[in-house]
Amino acid sequence: MAERKPYHHGNLRQALIEATAALIEEMGPQAFTMAEAARRAGVSAAAPYRHFKGREDLIEEVARQGFVDFSRRLEAAFDGGRPRVLTAFLRLGQAYLDFARERPGYYMAMFESGISIAANAELAQASERAQAVLLDAAEGLASHLPPERRPPARMVANHIWAMSHGVVELFSRGAPGRRSSVEPAEMLESGVIIYLRGLGLIGD
Repeated sequence: MAERKPYHHGNLRQALIEATAALIEEMGPQAFTMAEAARRAGVSAAAPYRHFKGREDLIEEVARQGFVDFSRRLEAAFDGGRPRVLTAFLRLGQAYLDFARERPGYYMAMFESGISIAANAELAQASERAQAVLLDAAEGLASHLPPERRPPARMVANHIWAMSHGVVELFSRGAPGRRSSVEPAEMLESGVIIYLRGLGLIGD
């Protein structure tokens, strides 16, 4: 019987994170084990426990890294509200859809795994950074209104976040029979514009 090779891995922690993201994309966030993540990363079943307490701890780190990348994309898309706040605001929707399409395993870990974001300080901080971009954008859209007429920025940010998530779930990653003839980006943009007009944040 061949002698087992000693453990060697350049970056086991990151390899496990990437393997887990791939498994989540393929099987969903609840349908894999630590042993499967280890096998996908090419290490023994015991190796993951050098870096993670268990499966939930590993998924939380996938989600945290997802939020970090997500935040960077949102910040780049908004670009400080240039050249116009509305134009920049609409770019956030496209960035949201792009992230969900390009990094589905991370997206599912962030929003569909059932983990407690509030219970993990680093994960909560990463999530809040993404929310802060939407808050800044909502405040920028309302800055031309008198203070007493401005809708709560967090309410606007949460509504836009929920709308974006709904478009991803129903029309970007849904079964073909549920997909609309309208492109997800067009659907999201039109919905956001109708919503902002209803609040009086933009004109007709």
